[in-house]
Amino acid sequence: MARALAERDVDAVFSYAGRVASPKAQPLPTRVGGFGGVAGLVQYLQEHNITHVVDATHPFAAQMSWNAFAACRHQAGTELMALTRPAWRAQAEDQWTHVPDIDGAVAALSGDPKRVLLALGKLNVPAFAVQPQHHYVLRLVDQPEAPPALPNHTVVVARGPFDVAGDRALMQAHGINLVVCKNAGGVGAEAKLAAARELGVPVIMIDRPNLPPRSEVATVDAVLEWVTS
Repeated sequence: MARALAERDVDAVFSYAGRVASPKAQPLPTRVGGFGGVAGLVQYLQEHNITHVVDATHPFAAQMSWNAFAACRHQAGTELMALTRPAWRAQAEDQWTHVPDIDGAVAALSGDPKRVLLALGKLNVPAFAVQPQHHYVLRLVDQPEAPPALPNHTVVVARGPFDVAGDRALMQAHGINLVVCKNAGGVGAEAKLAAARELGVPVIMIDRPNLPPRSEVATVDAVLEWVTS
Protein backbone atom coordinates (compact mmCIF):
# COMPACT_ATOMS: atom_id res chain seq x y z
CA MET A 1 0.00 0.00 0.00
CA ALA A 2 2.79 2.42 0.93
CA ARG A 3 4.70 1.66 -2.25
CA ALA A 4 1.61 2.17 -4.41
CA LEU A 5 0.86 5.53 -2.79
CA ALA A 6 4.47 6.66 -3.14
CA GLU A 7 4.59 5.67 -6.83
CA ARG A 8 1.52 7.83 -7.46
CA ASP A 9 2.99 10.72 -5.47
CA VAL A 10 0.05 10.72 -3.05
CA ASP A 11 0.66 12.89 0.03
CA ALA A 12 0.56 10.26 2.78
CA VAL A 13 2.06 9.29 6.14
CA PHE A 14 2.80 5.72 7.26
CA SER A 15 2.09 5.10 10.97
CA TYR A 16 3.68 2.23 12.90
CA ALA A 17 2.47 1.12 16.34
CA GLY A 18 6.04 0.80 17.59
CA ARG A 19 5.84 -2.83 18.71
CA VAL A 20 8.87 -3.91 16.65
CA ALA A 21 12.39 -2.72 17.39
CA SER A 22 13.40 -2.32 13.73
CA PRO A 23 10.32 -1.80 11.56
CA LYS A 24 10.68 -2.12 7.81
CA ALA A 25 11.58 1.08 6.00
CA GLN A 26 8.75 2.53 3.93
CA PRO A 27 8.77 4.82 0.87
CA LEU A 28 6.62 7.35 2.72
CA PRO A 29 7.17 9.72 5.65
CA THR A 30 6.83 7.54 8.76
CA ARG A 31 5.68 8.08 12.34
CA VAL A 32 6.02 5.53 15.16
CA GLY A 33 3.93 5.18 18.32
CA GLY A 34 0.39 5.59 19.56
CA PHE A 35 -1.77 8.68 19.17
CA GLY A 36 -3.11 8.88 22.71
CA GLY A 37 -6.51 7.31 22.18
CA VAL A 38 -9.39 8.72 20.16
CA ALA A 39 -8.82 12.31 21.30
CA GLY A 40 -5.16 12.20 20.30
CA LEU A 41 -5.99 10.74 16.90
CA VAL A 42 -8.64 13.40 16.29
CA GLN A 43 -6.07 16.07 17.12
CA TYR A 44 -3.57 14.50 14.70
CA LEU A 45 -6.17 14.39 11.91
CA GLN A 46 -7.00 18.05 12.48
CA GLU A 47 -3.41 19.28 12.72
CA HIS A 48 -2.31 17.45 9.56
CA ASN A 49 -5.48 18.06 7.50
CA ILE A 50 -6.00 14.34 6.96
CA THR A 51 -8.81 13.60 4.51
CA HIS A 52 -8.47 9.79 4.22
CA VAL A 53 -7.48 7.16 6.78
CA VAL A 54 -6.54 3.66 5.63
CA ASP A 55 -6.81 1.19 8.49
CA ALA A 56 -4.30 -1.47 7.43
CA THR A 57 -3.61 -2.69 10.96
CA HIS A 58 -3.32 -6.34 11.93
CA PRO A 59 -6.82 -7.89 12.16
CA PHE A 60 -6.23 -8.40 15.90
CA ALA A 61 -5.31 -4.75 16.57
CA ALA A 62 -8.95 -4.18 17.43
CA GLN A 63 -8.41 -1.21 19.75
CA MET A 64 -6.65 0.80 17.04
CA SER A 65 -9.40 -0.04 14.56
CA TRP A 66 -12.11 1.08 16.99
CA ASN A 67 -10.14 4.28 17.74
CA ALA A 68 -9.80 5.04 14.03
CA PHE A 69 -13.51 4.43 13.51
CA ALA A 70 -14.47 6.74 16.38
CA ALA A 71 -12.00 9.45 15.39
CA CYS A 72 -13.06 9.55 11.74
CA ARG A 73 -16.73 9.58 12.72
CA HIS A 74 -16.00 12.54 15.02
CA GLN A 75 -13.82 14.44 12.54
CA ALA A 76 -16.05 15.69 9.73
CA GLY A 77 -14.45 15.39 6.32
CA THR A 78 -12.14 12.49 7.20
CA GLU A 79 -13.08 9.25 5.47
CA LEU A 80 -12.10 5.76 6.65
CA MET A 81 -11.40 2.58 4.71
CA ALA A 82 -10.03 -0.70 6.05
CA LEU A 83 -7.59 -2.74 3.96
CA THR A 84 -8.31 -6.19 5.37
CA ARG A 85 -6.70 -9.52 4.64
CA PRO A 86 -9.37 -12.20 4.08
CA ALA A 87 -9.46 -14.68 6.96
CA TRP A 88 -7.98 -18.14 6.52
CA ARG A 89 -10.41 -21.00 6.00
CA ALA A 90 -9.75 -24.60 6.95
CA GLN A 91 -9.24 -27.17 4.20
CA ALA A 92 -10.45 -30.74 4.29
CA GLU A 93 -7.18 -32.11 5.70
CA ASP A 94 -6.81 -29.48 8.41
CA GLN A 95 -7.30 -30.28 12.10
CA TRP A 96 -8.37 -26.93 13.51
CA THR A 97 -9.92 -26.19 16.87
CA HIS A 98 -11.51 -22.74 16.86
CA VAL A 99 -11.35 -20.61 20.01
CA PRO A 100 -12.67 -17.05 20.47
CA ASP A 101 -9.65 -15.42 22.12
CA ILE A 102 -6.33 -15.86 23.92
CA ASP A 103 -8.04 -17.15 27.07
CA GLY A 104 -9.76 -19.78 24.95
CA ALA A 105 -6.43 -20.84 23.47
CA VAL A 106 -4.87 -21.13 26.93
CA ALA A 107 -7.79 -23.24 28.15
CA ALA A 108 -7.52 -25.49 25.10
CA LEU A 109 -3.95 -26.38 26.14
CA SER A 110 -5.06 -28.23 29.26
CA GLY A 111 -3.82 -31.79 29.32
CA ASP A 112 -0.68 -33.75 28.59
CA PRO A 113 2.62 -32.04 27.69
CA LYS A 114 3.08 -31.11 24.05
CA ARG A 115 5.60 -29.25 21.94
CA VAL A 116 3.72 -26.15 20.88
CA LEU A 117 4.57 -23.64 18.16
CA LEU A 118 3.22 -20.42 19.64
CA ALA A 119 2.97 -18.08 16.64
CA LEU A 120 1.27 -15.13 18.31
CA GLY A 121 3.84 -12.40 18.82
CA LYS A 122 5.37 -11.37 22.13
CA LEU A 123 2.42 -9.57 23.75
CA ASN A 124 0.33 -12.67 24.34
CA VAL A 125 3.09 -15.02 25.49
CA PRO A 126 2.72 -14.40 29.28
CA ALA A 127 -0.86 -15.71 29.26
CA PHE A 128 0.39 -19.23 28.54
CA ALA A 129 2.42 -19.45 31.74
CA VAL A 130 -0.62 -21.05 33.41
CA GLN A 131 -0.04 -24.09 31.18
CA PRO A 132 3.61 -24.77 32.09
CA GLN A 133 3.60 -28.46 31.16
CA HIS A 134 4.29 -27.74 27.49
CA HIS A 135 7.48 -26.83 25.68
CA TYR A 136 6.75 -23.67 23.70
CA VAL A 137 8.59 -22.66 20.55
CA LEU A 138 8.16 -18.89 20.21
CA ARG A 139 8.68 -17.33 16.80
CA LEU A 140 9.30 -13.62 17.39
CA VAL A 141 10.41 -10.71 15.22
CA ASP A 142 12.87 -9.47 17.87
CA GLN A 143 14.92 -11.19 20.55
CA PRO A 144 13.02 -10.51 23.80
CA GLU A 145 14.71 -8.12 26.23
CA ALA A 146 13.88 -10.44 29.13
CA PRO A 147 13.34 -14.21 29.08
CA PRO A 148 9.67 -15.12 28.48
CA ALA A 149 7.79 -16.17 31.61
CA LEU A 150 7.51 -19.76 30.45
CA PRO A 151 9.50 -22.52 32.20
CA ASN A 152 10.13 -24.51 29.00
CA HIS A 153 10.61 -22.58 25.80
CA THR A 154 12.76 -21.97 22.74
CA VAL A 155 12.89 -18.59 21.01
CA VAL A 156 13.24 -18.47 17.23
CA VAL A 157 13.86 -14.95 15.91
CA ALA A 158 12.56 -14.59 12.36
CA ARG A 159 10.65 -12.09 10.26
CA GLY A 160 8.14 -13.16 7.59
CA PRO A 161 7.02 -13.76 4.99
CA PHE A 162 7.66 -17.46 5.57
CA ASP A 163 7.50 -20.40 3.16
CA VAL A 164 6.12 -23.90 3.56
CA ALA A 165 9.48 -25.66 3.30
CA GLY A 166 10.96 -23.48 6.02
CA ASP A 167 8.00 -23.87 8.36
CA ARG A 168 7.90 -27.63 7.80
CA ALA A 169 11.60 -27.83 8.65
CA LEU A 170 11.04 -25.67 11.75
CA MET A 171 8.25 -27.94 13.00
CA GLN A 172 10.22 -31.10 12.33
CA ALA A 173 13.39 -29.76 13.96
CA HIS A 174 11.52 -28.88 17.16
CA GLY A 175 9.17 -31.87 17.19
CA ILE A 176 6.08 -29.64 17.06
CA ASN A 177 2.81 -31.50 17.65
CA LEU A 178 0.50 -28.50 18.09
CA VAL A 179 0.32 -25.00 16.57
CA VAL A 180 -1.41 -22.03 18.23
CA CYS A 181 -2.03 -18.98 16.05
CA LYS A 182 -4.37 -16.10 15.32
CA ASN A 183 -6.42 -16.00 12.15
CA ALA A 184 -4.40 -13.15 10.67
CA GLY A 185 -5.18 -14.05 7.06
CA GLY A 186 -3.04 -13.11 4.09
CA VAL A 187 -0.08 -15.01 2.66
CA GLY A 188 2.86 -13.77 4.75
CA ALA A 189 2.23 -16.16 7.65
CA GLU A 190 0.04 -18.80 6.01
CA ALA A 191 2.91 -21.23 5.42
CA LYS A 192 2.68 -22.66 8.93
CA LEU A 193 -0.86 -23.85 8.20
CA ALA A 194 0.21 -25.66 5.03
CA ALA A 195 3.16 -27.19 6.89
CA ALA A 196 0.88 -28.32 9.74
CA ARG A 197 -1.50 -29.82 7.17
CA GLU A 198 1.31 -31.79 5.50
CA LEU A 199 2.64 -33.06 8.85
CA GLY A 200 -0.77 -33.84 10.36
CA VAL A 201 -0.24 -31.32 13.18
CA PRO A 202 -3.40 -29.93 14.83
CA VAL A 203 -3.95 -26.17 15.04
CA ILE A 204 -5.67 -24.10 17.70
CA MET A 205 -7.03 -21.19 15.67
CA ILE A 206 -7.96 -17.98 17.47
CA ASP A 207 -10.85 -16.33 15.65
CA ARG A 208 -10.85 -12.64 14.86
CA PRO A 209 -12.16 -10.12 17.39
CA ASN A 210 -15.19 -7.91 16.91
CA LEU A 211 -14.27 -4.99 14.64
CA PRO A 212 -16.15 -1.75 13.86
CA PRO A 213 -18.69 -1.54 11.01
CA ARG A 214 -16.38 0.33 8.63
CA SER A 215 -16.05 0.02 4.87
CA GLU A 216 -13.58 -2.73 3.94
CA VAL A 217 -11.69 -3.78 0.83
CA ALA A 218 -9.16 -6.56 0.30
CA THR A 219 -6.85 -5.12 -2.38
CA VAL A 220 -4.46 -2.22 -2.74
CA ASP A 221 -6.07 -1.27 -6.06
CA ALA A 222 -9.44 -0.84 -4.35
CA VAL A 223 -7.90 1.49 -1.77
CA LEU A 224 -6.18 3.53 -4.50
CA GLU A 225 -9.46 3.90 -6.36
CA TRP A 226 -11.10 5.11 -3.14
CA VAL A 227 -8.31 7.55 -2.28
CA THR A 228 -8.06 9.06 -5.76
CA SER A 229 -11.75 9.17 -6.67
